[in-house]
Amino acid sequence: MLPLSLLHTAAGHPMLVELKNGETFNGHLVNCDNWMNLTLREVIQTSPDGDRFWRLPECYIRGNTIKYLNVPEEIVDMVKEEESRQRQMGRGGHRGGRGGAGGRDNGGRGGGRGGGMGRGNAYRGGRGGRS
Repeated sequence: MLPLSLLHTAAGHPMLVELKNGETFNGHLVNCDNWMNLTLREVIQTSPDGDRFWRLPECYIRGNTIKYLNVPEEIVDMVKEEESRQRQMGRGGHRGGRGGAGGRDNGGRGGGRGGGMGRGNAYRGGRGGRS
């Protein structure tokens, strides 16, 4: 299970974030980027020694300061289910595979990197002749 897929699934759910300096933040995850920078709402911040508390409407946490994340077990279960569904689909269930008659060279669908519409259709002006 990848941490970023877990965090993207956890959006909108409560979580606890502990920083390397010992501060903790309890709040609802709003957003996460590829560097694990987080935005939390309805946050309770706790000092490293645990004797002071602050209520914040929203906060931004840099990913490289995070020591520990605690997400609800239901989120972990959701990610595990999604991963098992993707594994069951196997290679045949994905779009945009290579080879076959639908490759990029003949203007068909599904060829190339991004899947979906092949580049041939986009640059030739639809199905058929060149524009």
